[in-house]
Amino acid sequence: MCNHHFDGLTGEDTVAHHEPEVDQQQPTSPKEDSFEVPVNRGDKDDSETKDRGTHDNDHHEHTPFYSYYSEKALRQEDNKYLAHETHTPSKPVAGLATPKKPSKSVMLFDTTPDNLRKLDAGAGIMEEAKSEENTKPNFAPNDEITLELQSLYTNFQKCLDLREKYMKVSCQRVGDNPSDKDDWEIYPPPPPPSWPISEKKGRVSDGPDSIGSDFIREEVDIPGPCDYVFEMDDTGVYQVYENQDALAKKQPIIQVPTPKEYFVDLDFVLSVISDGPTKSFAFKRLKYLESKWNMYILLNEYEELAEAKRVPHRDFYNVRKVDTHVHHSSCMNQKHLLRFIKSKMRKTPKDVVIFRDGKDLTLEQVFQSLNLTAYDLSIDTMDMHAHKDSFHRFDKFNLKYNPIGESRLREIFMKTDNKIKGRYLAEITKEVISDLEQSKYQMAEYRISIYGRSESEWDKLADWVVDNKLFSPNVRWLIQVPRLYNVYKSAGSVENFERVIQNIFKPLFEVSRDPSSHPNLHIFLQRVIGFDSVDDESKAERRIYKKYPYPRVWNTSLNPPYSYYIYYMFANMASLNRFRQKRGFNTFVFRPHCGEAGDTDHLTSAFLTSFGISHGILLRKVPALQYLFYLTQMGIAMSPLSNNALFLDYERNPFPTFFHRGLNVSLSTDDPLQFHFTKEPLIEEYSVAAQIWKLSGADMCEISRNSVRHSGFENKVKKHWIGKKWYLPGVQGNDMEKTNVPNIRVAFRYETLREELDMVKRYSQLAHPPMFTAAHLDLSKRMASSAPSPAIFAQGHASTSGTMPNSPFALNPQSPMTEVGYMNLVQTHPHLPMTSFEPSFDPSVPPTSVMTVAHQLGMLSAVAGVSEMAERAAAKKRERLRQSSGLRNDD
Repeated sequence: MCNHHFDGLTGEDTVAHHEPEVDQQQPTSPKEDSFEVPVNRGDKDDSETKDRGTHDNDHHEHTPFYSYYSEKALRQEDNKYLAHETHTPSKPVAGLATPKKPSKSVMLFDTTPDNLRKLDAGAGIMEEAKSEENTKPNFAPNDEITLELQSLYTNFQKCLDLREKYMKVSCQRVGDNPSDKDDWEIYPPPPPPSWPISEKKGRVSDGPDSIGSDFIREEVDIPGPCDYVFEMDDTGVYQVYENQDALAKKQPIIQVPTPKEYFVDLDFVLSVISDGPTKSFAFKRLKYLESKWNMYILLNEYEELAEAKRVPHRDFYNVRKVDTHVHHSSCMNQKHLLRFIKSKMRKTPKDVVIFRDGKDLTLEQVFQSLNLTAYDLSIDTMDMHAHKDSFHRFDKFNLKYNPIGESRLREIFMKTDNKIKGRYLAEITKEVISDLEQSKYQMAEYRISIYGRSESEWDKLADWVVDNKLFSPNVRWLIQVPRLYNVYKSAGSVENFERVIQNIFKPLFEVSRDPSSHPNLHIFLQRVIGFDSVDDESKAERRIYKKYPYPRVWNTSLNPPYSYYIYYMFANMASLNRFRQKRGFNTFVFRPHCGEAGDTDHLTSAFLTSFGISHGILLRKVPALQYLFYLTQMGIAMSPLSNNALFLDYERNPFPTFFHRGLNVSLSTDDPLQFHFTKEPLIEEYSVAAQIWKLSGADMCEISRNSVRHSGFENKVKKHWIGKKWYLPGVQGNDMEKTNVPNIRVAFRYETLREELDMVKRYSQLAHPPMFTAAHLDLSKRMASSAPSPAIFAQGHASTSGTMPNSPFALNPQSPMTEVGYMNLVQTHPHLPMTSFEPSFDPSVPPTSVMTVAHQLGMLSAVAGVSEMAERAAAKKRERLRQSSGLRNDD
């Protein structure tokens, strides 16, 4: 296929058809067929390269990947780019959060002793004291950082702002979804809490036949149509208008970023993460985070264990955990599928299951054509497990979905659209869901495919779910869209890429405008939580265009690149989300497969557009982007057993490193049919990780809590699972009786994240002072309101005096935590939506803050320790000066 693509697309005529000369030949055409894409990513001035002393290492400077060679070379530049610069009096302590100097609009709390501040020449200090001061480390905070470091901080802040822009426009932030409101109705309703015992009884889970027994189609309310209209614009993005007048004026309800704007933003982030000093800085910050975690564990391991023992009932087995990345067609294990096939051969051999060779075939006839009986089948005969032959062979892995290597068996047992309308797959799905409900504390978000070959795919899938009553409180659905345009084009199924977009999104806009036009689809979408983009990321992406053509003129058989796919999935989903939000329907998030293999562009595209990603193992090679993932707390659903079989050996998997550094990671199964052996594949994933990486009970409970926060389950469900204020930061958002995660750990994670965010924000503000608004909408109000909230990424409210709140770095263990200071500890964040909230303060009970907990545990931060050292040194100096002064007076 690759040769066919090359022969058909590299000719001069094909390329020239999409070159800018086409526009010159047709000056009267009002439409543009392409848009410019930046090509010189990460280019830097040669003089800057020479100044950094790395003229011989240009290749390593301009690549975002970070190799051992680069690490050795950059170690020589520690004094220039080190985050903690403490041994030169004129240098700042960049890694330590330092308060700003007093200004007209900003004043931070300064704990620096008066005698350590800059003094005049005539301050009366003896020459001997001055000489001694110059030979000692200067621990005084200083905001006068180098221009290069200031540029680093500013670029990081710009990247964070870009991501916030895309999250806001696509309604993917926590609280933007109408289903996050407390009055959102879930049908069928989830079961009531088992404790305390109540008279209200939910559906009794009694085997596969009970699945969906509480769903009655006639009880579902189907809303009517609205006045909104929609159409696809020239760039391939659906636009929604309030009415016909707005359509005539071309005034959509939302301004989605254009393709050119998206690629310019993508190019900026790529240039940032490819910069040499930025890589060095991020690498050292990540190492610092890892070292800080190791220190925390040394100090508090037994305290965590003691705190966990004081929690009644909860342990790892009965805390909620969600499998946020599992493909529905392989959600069962091999033994389960083998038993199911044998039972069908024994009980219903006369079922007409497939149409082949011009005639209908029964199940018995299909096996006769294969010269097999039910007795001949075994795990080895099925050959569906990913063995050594699948490593770095994604093509062989895809063939593992075929039982006995036969595609007809896959069509019969593992497809929703077949001769029997997916009846066999629905039956085995009910068996798997029944096992989930029996375990009670395990949930799954099954990914099921919409290919984009025809518009009828949505109705067929919805009919399959609704008619078979596949509704469970333990299950939600996520739509995966394979990137297979080149296959469809070669088969003649579509004319251009625009047709694929129409097949995927047009039915969704129709059902959002008038749910009665697709009633079953409306019901199904209430259980759909998002979209995914899947395929082999390791495929080479050829670029034959100087300008990318728009989808309506992308009519070659070459597959668009990953970033192109991601943009059009994101842009159309953003428009759809705002439309559904206006109507009060649930919205969707974007969680693509990303970072399993392939280019860094994939991870960068996901950073801008996605709520979270699956896999992400390539982040280990991109320290700057990994640091951005940490700052934004993007969810990463990792599958070490899957990676071990396909791309990366288990012992080399970066999951434990990511977890220690504080990235928002969780464990998932991916494909239990290919990688797992037991009835509970998610527990198997946790158990293997715990044995190999020596995870403690608190570690596994924290990972489980992360999985619930990543998931798309409704807010009222998450409140029952992990706490009523789960969306709040730090200890306030942790209910240990439900999560079994020690509060001291949550406090540590939050304090560490606050330090990093405040450091970036502070030093980027030196060059770009922020514009503080009078007030921000509370997250609690946003989740209770149907109106979308404004972008919230600045820190908290300003204090009543018009000054900035006390710096969390300039700690003073003796100073009481006031109510204002306590509220300002809440850091706003896209995925840890930490804006100010309204806790109830009891005067008799001192507030429990992150810093208070930290000091009670003896966890003085680095700055607090440095400040104490500086105070002691200052006291000694004052004593010497006093003695010297006394001696002179005596003389």
